[in-house]
Amino acid sequence: MKYETAKDWQGTAHKRLILFGMSGLGKTVISNMLRDTGTWYHYSIDYRIGTRYLGEAIDDNLKKVAMREPFLREQFLSDSIYIKSNISFDNLAPVSYFLGKPGAEAQGGIPIAEFQRRQSLFQEAEIAALLDTGHFITRAQSLYGYPHFVCDTGGSICEWVDPENPEDPILTSLAKDSLLVWLKGTEAHTEELIRRFDKAPKPMAYQPEFLAAIWQEYLAEKGVAEDAVNPDDFIRYTYARALNHRQPRYEAMARNWGITLDYEDVKQIKGPEDFSALIAAALDKRPQQT
Repeated sequence: MKYETAKDWQGTAHKRLILFGMSGLGKTVISNMLRDTGTWYHYSIDYRIGTRYLGEAIDDNLKKVAMREPFLREQFLSDSIYIKSNISFDNLAPVSYFLGKPGAEAQGGIPIAEFQRRQSLFQEAEIAALLDTGHFITRAQSLYGYPHFVCDTGGSICEWVDPENPEDPILTSLAKDSLLVWLKGTEAHTEELIRRFDKAPKPMAYQPEFLAAIWQEYLAEKGVAEDAVNPDDFIRYTYARALNHRQPRYEAMARNWGITLDYEDVKQIKGPEDFSALIAAALDKRPQQT
């Protein structure tokens, strides 16, 4: 772990953080707050995925859909128009749209095999983006002169790591240069996230084994064929189970590789200094590793 004590954290000239946890608990809000000081470089994993590793696949998928429409096809083939996603720090939706939802195509779904293929591409992309973190830490300081660095990870980081393995390649790489910080919500927060998701279900990434099991469970429970699945119903069905699947993995990441900040405390902060003080307090509470 990069900083073992509050003294280490408070005395360093280069603060480096990796924020992780469920989507919707403030990782991006905190990252933006730190970036707005002008002294923190903000590295967004989802933005890196969408621009560096899945950019071509996202654009190709858009082109494939456009080619089905004769009017757009003719203009596209004659170079009269071009098609490209408009991904930005403030709009990461193209990544979700690319992932899609499995189920009946008439209801906006895609075949489960295609969904699994895109999931695999996303997994490779997220792992690569996470392993790029060290490069961006160096780049942020040497090229741009930022003394501090914050990495805003996606909620699915826990799907690709083994937090109980002290030699896990992703966590080893991240912890070498930075402090991993879990933003932990309460059961009430989880219930609110589920209610919010139910109103506007959106695609998410799943561990392959979890997806295979939950897909078969859903088909058996609902008594439907793969090509008759309601896409939104499936991802609503899966969401709460996915959160329960992830929670112990986040906890193990924080226990073995970093610290935990309770969201109730985080939402009370007024600025970067308060957030830094929370981190110092959490480091002092952490049992010393032997």
